[in-house]
Amino acid sequence: MNDTKENKNNDNNLKIYQKYLELIYYSNNLVRKYPKSENFALVSEIKNDLYIGLRYLMYAIKSYQKQEKLKNLNEFDVHLNLLKVHIRLSYKYKYISMQNYQTWSNLITDICNMLGGWISSCIKR
Repeated sequence: MNDTKENKNNDNNLKIYQKYLELIYYSNNLVRKYPKSENFALVSEIKNDLYIGLRYLMYAIKSYQKQEKLKNLNEFDVHLNLLKVHIRLSYKYKYISMQNYQTWSNLITDICNMLGGWISSCIKR
């Protein structure tokens, strides 16, 4: 019984990891089209939040202690929220189209929903 629960958690962790990699690929393709003047500003911030978020996600997947896992998941959530702000700015400055904005936002929303479920499951245990 407990083994099945553990396998389900690992499957969910793998799904959020795969979805996050999809977000990284999509983001990297988009930021290549930004003006060169943004390479050391907005593009740098977006990439920084993406890779720091990935680091916290990996820490959370590898954590065995509930408190440590929750701490890493919360840090991951912070970087996702920062990424949302950067994407909103990108759209406002017209570096991306409405469709890019919607696709990017939907990817992040999917990850946030998965993350919310993961955090809830950690708190319930």
